[in-house]
Amino acid sequence: MIEFAQQPRIRQSGRAEAAPIAFLRRLDWVLLAAAAALVGYGLWILSGITRFDVPGDESYFVVRQGIAAAIGLVGLIAATVIPVDLARRHWQLVYVATLALMIVVFVAAETIRGSKRWVDLGFIQFQPSELGKVLFVLAIAGFLVERVGRATRWRTILTAIGLGAAPIVLVFMQPDLGTALVYSAALFAVLLFIGVRWRQLLTLLAIAAIGIAGVLWLLPEAGIQVLKPYQAARLTLDPDADPSGITYNLNQSITAVGSGGLTGRGVVEASQTRLDYLPEHATDFAFASLAEQRGFVGSAILLLLYLLVVWRGLRVVTVAGDLYSAVVAGGLVFAFLFQVFVNVGMTMGVAPVTGIPLPFVTVGGSSMVANLVLIGVLQGIHARGEQPAGRQPL
Repeated sequence: MIEFAQQPRIRQSGRAEAAPIAFLRRLDWVLLAAAAALVGYGLWILSGITRFDVPGDESYFVVRQGIAAAIGLVGLIAATVIPVDLARRHWQLVYVATLALMIVVFVAAETIRGSKRWVDLGFIQFQPSELGKVLFVLAIAGFLVERVGRATRWRTILTAIGLGAAPIVLVFMQPDLGTALVYSAALFAVLLFIGVRWRQLLTLLAIAAIGIAGVLWLLPEAGIQVLKPYQAARLTLDPDADPSGITYNLNQSITAVGSGGLTGRGVVEASQTRLDYLPEHATDFAFASLAEQRGFVGSAILLLLYLLVVWRGLRVVTVAGDLYSAVVAGGLVFAFLFQVFVNVGMTMGVAPVTGIPLPFVTVGGSSMVANLVLIGVLQGIHARGEQPAGRQPL
């Protein structure tokens, strides 16, 4: 009797021990390795482009970025362990939390260089809109999946756009045009992955193009200024508009990228970065600093790591166990790719200068934490997804 009673406990313990191991084996270790490589490579890049920024403390920004990476690791683990389905069932709460993050900026944030984006937590300055990128996708995807049978109806599409417009407008008012564009791209991606028809998406893009033309040219002609002058100049992609003023940063960035050559000028000889000819060289124009110091080779390594993350992220979409998980994964990967494309493009004058951070590289703890949480959500979806029978996850 005693032995019979004890045997089930032993077997249950064995199953309990096997479950975490099985979960770990189902993680996408290639994606995790790519993210780890991006964190490490980003810290190495940052050590070069900020070496002379703080006299007497060459590692000041690297240490702070490393602390943010450690916090982000905790967020990655939490996002992996917590089932994403929880967000689907409570998408309304996630949406309210997203709005709350945007609103708290206007209440608690200090104005820094004309913008209210960062909340001072003492040990770190937190930018709520960065974490909001992940929550935004979780919430809008939850709304659409709940109405999946009506997702292609204009009423549902316009309601989703209306829900998305609220946080987008709040971010724009900070003002933070770049992050507002990332939210808009994420909204478009969620509509795409939920199955909205192409002609509907093209109609929305046409309306957006007309709206952009109106904001940049038509309304100003009528005396209505929606954007600030510097924002409009950045979006029109005219480096010669005011070389010593509004477009000074763009011109210096193009110079820095061109001067790097194949292997770069090194940390000491990179005059654009070292002598501060290139403003914001550790934030908005971090890629230009990398190109100047490490050249085409160093830049290509970073872009290949991004490509690896995007490839594995798209693979997560294909193995997702349900529609909500697939839509969330698609939205997050598209938003990540959009950030990389716009940030890299703006340093070379082929995309608008909007202040979008370069993932895992730009100085900023909030961006680092948010991107690691994004990786965690993808990992959780992959681990709970459908794996091909008889094959181990690649």
